[in-house]
Amino acid sequence: MRSLEYPFDSDYILRKKKKIKRELLSQNKKYLEKRIAILGGSTTSDIKQILELFLLNYGIKPTFYESEYNQFYEDAVFGNNELDNFNPDIVLIHTSNRNIISYPEIIDTKEEVDKKLNSEFARFISVWKSIAEKFGCTIIQNNFEYPLYRLLGNKDATDFHGRVNFITKLNLKFAEYAEENDNFYINDINYLSSQYGLNQWSDEFYWYMYKYTLAVPAIPDLAFNIAKIIKALFGKNKKALALDLDNTLWGGIVGDDGVENLSIGQETARSEAYFEFQEYIKAHKQLGILLNINSKNEMKNALAGLEHPEGVLRKDDFVIIKANWNPKSQNLAEIANELNIGIDSIAFIDDNPAEREIINQTFPDVDTPDIGEMPEKYIRILDSCGFFECVSISDEDLNKVKMYKQNAERADLLNSFTNYADYLKSLKMTARIENFIPMYMQRITQLTNKSNQFNLTTRRYTQAEIEQVAKSCEYITLYGKLSDKFGDNGVVSVVIGHKDGDTLNIDLWIMSCRVLKRDMEYAMMDKVIAECKEASVKTILGYYYPTAKNGMVRDFYKLQGFDKIEEDESGNTTWRLDVETYINQNKFISVED
Repeated sequence: MRSLEYPFDSDYILRKKKKIKRELLSQNKKYLEKRIAILGGSTTSDIKQILELFLLNYGIKPTFYESEYNQFYEDAVFGNNELDNFNPDIVLIHTSNRNIISYPEIIDTKEEVDKKLNSEFARFISVWKSIAEKFGCTIIQNNFEYPLYRLLGNKDATDFHGRVNFITKLNLKFAEYAEENDNFYINDINYLSSQYGLNQWSDEFYWYMYKYTLAVPAIPDLAFNIAKIIKALFGKNKKALALDLDNTLWGGIVGDDGVENLSIGQETARSEAYFEFQEYIKAHKQLGILLNINSKNEMKNALAGLEHPEGVLRKDDFVIIKANWNPKSQNLAEIANELNIGIDSIAFIDDNPAEREIINQTFPDVDTPDIGEMPEKYIRILDSCGFFECVSISDEDLNKVKMYKQNAERADLLNSFTNYADYLKSLKMTARIENFIPMYMQRITQLTNKSNQFNLTTRRYTQAEIEQVAKSCEYITLYGKLSDKFGDNGVVSVVIGHKDGDTLNIDLWIMSCRVLKRDMEYAMMDKVIAECKEASVKTILGYYYPTAKNGMVRDFYKLQGFDKIEEDESGNTTWRLDVETYINQNKFISVED
């Protein structure tokens, strides 16, 4: 919904929140449902309502538990039946600097201040550990905004008696804890309040009148920031950028002005803005974001522009370059198809509002941020959209662009074969399929939340849930890696099944689009059968729940030899396989084959 996309009108969202919610729910999306507990150190009711809107817009339908006023510690450490029965998937701890119990005083010694700091940190650790032990769920914790006043002036930041100094050290301790503990994330209100304007963020009126620790007009910014973390946890991030060239990546029109007259570099304020924007875009490659060009241009002019001596981005930085006179909507569809990702996984960046509107009308699920006409604002606007909110960085992320380029090499090789089986043999593929291990938990979680096409049930898991499943003897968990002569594709497939007596129920079966049509699913099936045989499982039940994106696996279980035993009016199907029959029919081969 456009009213919830950055830059949004906070006043409109606050006034029309009920109307916006009705409009969102009327879209009849297939939502991912999650239970979110908000444990507050202040009033949280409006935060909950606005957060719900942003999450619905991301395709996540939340159910909330909300603590009583300033009962975050009591609910977490001592618990209550309502929260226990709620059994949250995520706990959001909404605290602020007003929840710090003991600040330094001028008469305190350095040792006394350190004791207060450690005591404050220990109090929060007890909250986090109680939640983790009781629910094993994901925790999102606010850090602290700076105080409204500085008793020591500028020295408040450097003297151990200063509140600014104290909060800085406490925030650093929070950050170190997040770095060392999985399933724990910081909602950085220290940065957010600074960006918003601390005086406006911490307007005292809203505290004294309503016990809100932030101004009500700032609530949409806070809720949006939290929603970005949650949508990233459940695989709702974008995967790629499709970028215009003229007046987007450089100033001027390369076909008219010539490469030598493009505005980029260090010569003028305008050219420097484009230079820094290119630096910002290129940095996304390090996160595994796929960069692509979608430009109305002659290809030779586009490539010449990318060779500008003062430019940062080069031809090789992009996975796909579409520079032609076709409609940009057609180019965008082709980019999605060639990358083998959903078109809604792409953010379209173009300075031209008419082009953005065409994409909006053709593909409503594609984000087309209004970057305006001032290149000096491009970075701030695009960064604030949060398309690529980072909750983890895996080896696959760092190598993703390389992997997609390797896929292009595989595609070129395929064109030289007339027999597909011969092509597969020529790849010299090697599969490694094993039970979940700690080294790959992060990547397994990413894959469960990002895979949409080869995903039979579209279940989503947090890393905490993945870790719980991996520890349980009631589950069979498998990950698969695939490499070939072009390189290592990393972890590309995951199977999770829970045992019920001598029956295995397949809760999740997914595979990365990078290795579709490579027969990896048969190797995974082979290993599933081996695990079932070892666990004395006699029957396997598989489930297929149709979505707009997973039609390609509609007949997956049929191809694996399962019998369909049930189908409802929505197309949800249940499939059954007898393990011994499967083995006796000589369908079972060793994984090494």
